Amino acid sequence: MAPWRPSPPGSRPGCSPCRASARKGGDRVLATTISGVRLLGRHRLVLVCLGFGLALFVWQLGSNGLVDETPPLFAASARAMAETGDWLTPRVNGLPRYDKPPLIYWLMGLGYLLPGQPQWDPLGTWAACLPSALATIAVMLTLALTLERWPQPSSPDSSVRVVALTAALAFALSPLNLLWGRMAVSDALFSGLLSISLLLFWRAQAGRQATATPGVWRGWWHGWLLLGLAVLAKGPVALVLGPLTLLLFALLQGDLALQLRGLRAGLGLALSVAVAVPWYAAELVVEGRPYLDSFFGYHNLQRFSMVVNHHLQPWWFFGPILVAASLPVTPLLLLGLVRALRRPPATPAASLARFAACWLLVVLGFFTLAATKLPSYWIPATPAAAVLIATTAALRPGRLVWGLTLALAALLAGTLLSAPLWFAVVSDPELPGLAQRILSSGLLIHAGVWLALAALLPLLVSAGGRLLALQLPLVGFALLALLPLWSLGDSLRGAPVRQMAAAVLQHRQPQEPLAMVGVLKPSLHYYSRQVVLYEGHQARNLANLAERLRLEHRRGQRPSSSASQPTLLLVIDQHTAALPHWLGLAPQLLQRSGIYQLWRLQRDALERRAEGLSRSGVSPDWQQPRPERY
Repeated sequence: MAPWRPSPPGSRPGCSPCRASARKGGDRVLATTISGVRLLGRHRLVLVCLGFGLALFVWQLGSNGLVDETPPLFAASARAMAETGDWLTPRVNGLPRYDKPPLIYWLMGLGYLLPGQPQWDPLGTWAACLPSALATIAVMLTLALTLERWPQPSSPDSSVRVVALTAALAFALSPLNLLWGRMAVSDALFSGLLSISLLLFWRAQAGRQATATPGVWRGWWHGWLLLGLAVLAKGPVALVLGPLTLLLFALLQGDLALQLRGLRAGLGLALSVAVAVPWYAAELVVEGRPYLDSFFGYHNLQRFSMVVNHHLQPWWFFGPILVAASLPVTPLLLLGLVRALRRPPATPAASLARFAACWLLVVLGFFTLAATKLPSYWIPATPAAAVLIATTAALRPGRLVWGLTLALAALLAGTLLSAPLWFAVVSDPELPGLAQRILSSGLLIHAGVWLALAALLPLLVSAGGRLLALQLPLVGFALLALLPLWSLGDSLRGAPVRQMAAAVLQHRQPQEPLAMVGVLKPSLHYYSRQVVLYEGHQARNLANLAERLRLEHRRGQRPSSSASQPTLLLVIDQHTAALPHWLGLAPQLLQRSGIYQLWRLQRDALERRAEGLSRSGVSPDWQQPRPERY
């Protein structure tokens, strides 16, 4: 292993004469950029990271609608908090929403309180998605400043500030973060708070500055405070992932007692609990057993111990996710993970890679044990992966690993550049014409060109600048290919639902019920601002709808008879409309958009059909307990 000799900020990478001539043209292309990064001071490094973060996660944030199915539920709950003044219990579509703690709703709700929000944010995505974007940018900045303040072992031609910037970009350019950093859900906020908390813990033990209490490190409480906020963002899982990471790291370093005392683990955990407990206690007092059973029972214990929402995955599910979440630099991550675990314990200030390895393994192990598995569960591991990627690239990973990395980038580029040969087979019943629209846009070819540049440019620069040379085209890929593809998908998938919502507002009569059957899109509730009764496509769902109209009570929706309210508005997709139990009801077709139709339906006809289904043995089941209902 090369000795730890971080290059001074102004140093130039070394280059042998035989390589210099081969790279002469490429160095001219990239030298200004990479040399400029080497010369950055701390404040300018922050500005550069902030610029990349704003471009990747804030630019055009409000240009697309909310992505069904989960984000509109978060956004509608937050907007309801802002409009009703009830900041204790999230509510959506007239029902309590117990699945997540309130911090994400509070932050979104602040956006909805801003003056003129409906005018400058008509799609609601600025207010709803900005907390995720800002949390992601905050992690970028914390990663960069940590690696700039505590340089890790590197080769002589590596620059401290290049390593810091590449770590921030490695995190931001993870495919998971490029998506979830722009979504109105709690994952990015939770990951951000947990990640910054862990980095603050490491910084405290790296500095080991004494306080008035012997053996206690300065700043010991900062991480515990943010860990408590993470509990308010997603739940008690933060109190598992954070302490387990600290415990594994301390055991590998061989200084468990020292770290427990330095970080005041007992008092720190009490601080985290004190931050989170007031809201949980108030919610339990107000909502009682339904909240206890739903949040702690279903959304935490059952998600860990059994499969929910059909998210059954094999035990090795997070292996492919680990690979995909770091493409195309996964070989650097894997090498960094092996190196960090094989080396003997490092000095506290040089131990960040080992800490990141422990962090990543804890996330991997914990969620592998969980019965319910989702790709988003890997997001808390992406900052650790970014540290391993950047520090490995700074230590000259060797020709084989770089070759595999560039080969992966080239393979991805070739796959996209050849899209006209294979993409036509891609189809989705909810997105008719998807393949044709995407191919005709040329965006897949643009994406392939950016990835080809990512595979080629590192060949033109010296070792110290290769990772940055690979990442800069990936920024172009994200901004000029991925975001336009996102907008195209929104025009095909999201816009028809928004058009249905506008049609509902145009045609709805006073107190007329609204329902959606078949393909269920919570954004209809968000954009129409009406209570929507959602049911599936089966015959039993028709029977459910007929009975719910007569019996179900929720905020904004009162039970009614067909005599008092003879019609309902029904949004139905074309596949469901063709099923036998929905045929022959003589609806009035009010509007079509995409795969959706807006009907005005006589409730007498609906009830007669439900009675016929009942005689054939189809009975309603909507009153049976459902762990998730909206």
